[in-house]
Amino acid sequence: MFASVELSSYRDQHFKGSRSEQERSLRDSCTLYVGNLSFYTTEEQIHELFSRCGDVRVIVMGLDKYKKTPCGFCFVEYYVRSEAEAAMRFVNGTRLDDRLIRVDWDAGFVEGRQYGRGKTGGQVRDEYRTDYDAGRGGYGKLLSQKIAPNTDNR
Repeated sequence: MFASVELSSYRDQHFKGSRSEQERSLRDSCTLYVGNLSFYTTEEQIHELFSRCGDVRVIVMGLDKYKKTPCGFCFVEYYVRSEAEAAMRFVNGTRLDDRLIRVDWDAGFVEGRQYGRGKTGGQVRDEYRTDYDAGRGGYGKLLSQKIAPNTDNR
């Protein structure tokens, strides 16, 4: 049997509760945050990959809060912690849709967290990106607006 997977140093700044409650939730959680996904990665692809480590209870795709389109992250919840640990151990850093995905512990999905937190509706990291990334919608949102200003006032 493997030793348990360590927690990373990342903590969700929007967690509703104390730091010790967050730590406890992370240690007991069966939920994973999956980042650096292509905007074109499907729920089915995620299920196929993560179900290799155990029975997936639910997948919640991250969505742009205005367009309701995928924005490069999701939450994967397992029924038991040991299967989530297997996914942390074996899936983190693997390639999906030609992207190295990042898997981290999550304190548990709460309704509303499926939406991007950036000003433009997607993920904050995609707003400031200056490189072109076809898998994440091209140039960063703020740079794209400078190149071709958006006329819908968002």
